[in-house]
Amino acid sequence: MAQLQKHVRNTFLAGVFAAVPIVVTVFILWWVESKTRPGAHYLLVRFFHVDRDIPFLGVVLAIAGIYLVGMVTTSLIGRFVLGTLDRILLRVPVLRQIYSGWKQVALTPGGTEGIFSRVALINDEPGHSLVLGFTNGKAVEGTADVICVFVPFAPNPVTGQLRLVHRASCQMLDISPEEAFKVILSTGNYVPAPVGLAATALLEKCARA
Repeated sequence: MAQLQKHVRNTFLAGVFAAVPIVVTVFILWWVESKTRPGAHYLLVRFFHVDRDIPFLGVVLAIAGIYLVGMVTTSLIGRFVLGTLDRILLRVPVLRQIYSGWKQVALTPGGTEGIFSRVALINDEPGHSLVLGFTNGKAVEGTADVICVFVPFAPNPVTGQLRLVHRASCQMLDISPEEAFKVILSTGNYVPAPVGLAATALLEKCARA
């Protein structure tokens, strides 16, 4: 009986973990489709004189729009415009506090403002295990050796723990925040080589200490 209960439980959990990503993906597609369908239909009528309701055209346009925005923001002109807007917003009296506060928590790949700007490994149990976290690398006010590291939970990186870590026990990784998020969302099924190399070095360092 116990074996049967164990089999049913494990099979059920396997089904849940397999179904959740599919359900979430379908829900996101449905939500985007419902929000973008009217706009896509308007564009068809306005510019192509086609009064037809094409399924998922809104999703395609949304993806194309996001891609174009990414191309603009990563170009030299886009970076110049964003830099100019950044300087302007930081000088506006009322918006300055809101904007600067948002920059401290925003995901800023390749930047130096947000807590997600750099990826690090810290000791969870010295000499035994490590955890993957994000940090801006800046020392906490009042000390030069302690930094804040946000350790996200897997596979849901929205929640996690904020830890104060000594800089010497924190190993910065040469990977992008996007790569680190892939590691977390895959629950370890995808781990790039720099993470493994840094983990080995840090564990050996802890073992010698």
